[in-house]
This record gives sequence, structure tokens and C-alpha cells, in this order.
Amino acid sequence: MKIGLLFGSFNPIHIGHLIIANYMANHTALDKVWLVVSPQNPLKKYGDLISTYDRLEMAKLATENASNISVSDVELRLPQPSYTIDTLTHLKEKYPEHDFALIMGSDNLVTLHKWKNYKLILRNYNIFVYPRPGYENAELASHPSVTITMTPLMELSATFIRKSIKEKKNVQYFVPDPVLKFIESKSLYR
Repeated sequence: MKIGLLFGSFNPIHIGHLIIANYMANHTALDKVWLVVSPQNPLKKYGDLISTYDRLEMAKLATENASNISVSDVELRLPQPSYTIDTLTHLKEKYPEHDFALIMGSDNLVTLHKWKNYKLILRNYNIFVYPRPGYENAELASHPSVTITMTPLMELSATFIRKSIKEKKNVQYFVPDPVLKFIESKSLYR
């Protein structure tokens, strides 16, 4: 089975993430998509990151009715900081029957050369890239391991959602209803 891994902090998960995952699972060569909740991205600042377990729970709530999208907590059980190559190696050892691929935005493709063992990733894994505004011409876009997809362009960000919640603005339809209820029940991002 071909499984695409969409890594993210999902702080919070929103419809943009779900549209990307759904597109990849249904309009590419991938059979399933696993949303990999990352405790902390080594290339990002800690910032407004809420509990990993709250982010994991929101991702599970968002995907509970999805047939070919699921949530993985694999990075919660690996040494920190979590590097993509280490997670890929672990998953390949644990699930040798699966063929894993990466899903990333074109913004990440631009900075892929900064990732730990990025050449190994390019050599051993396929990368499915979705568009991000302002990142259309990545140097690695023509690499044989890279597939540029026609995923609908989403200009929705978790930063925007957190800011909106903090400002007491309505975020209905930006996040799935069960996620919104969870956020409200725990007074997250206030």
C-alpha cells in the first residue's frame, strides 16, 4: 500500500489540511494518507504550540469519518527533536509492507536542502507537493522523486485561526465542527 505522510503541528488542524489530505488520497497514486502530528518542528520556533495530545485529539476528531485518512502519533514515541528522515526510517522498519511517500507544500520543497539527510529522502522516497502561494518555482521541482500536484490552493493557516480565536472571531467552517467544539470546551488559543 502506498501511504502518503503529511507531517504537521496541526495547531489546530483545519479544512486546508483536510482538503490536501483528501486530494492526495483520492487524486494521486497514494492509497492512504497519514497525518503525522509532530511534537515540535526543528526548523520552527515553539510559539503558540499547545499540548501535543490536544493537537493529536483534534486531528483524530477531524478524521474520524475519513476512510483513507488517519492520524499517526509515531513522532510522539521517537527521540526529540523529530527529524523526517528518522521517522521515515522507523516507519519503513515497522511497516515493511508499505511504501511511504512524503506530502509537503511547495514552501517546504524550497527549504528541503536544509533538512537532515535530505539527499537520502530524495533518493529513497517519493514526494508529493501541493502549491503554496509565492513558492511556485522550487529548484527541486524537476527532481525525479518529486511530483507537483494540482491540489486546490488554500490560503488558510493555523496562525490565522489561532489569531481569530484569540480575537473572539467566528472560525466556523475553517475547522471541522468536532474540532471547534473541542477548542471551545478547553478554551484553547484564547
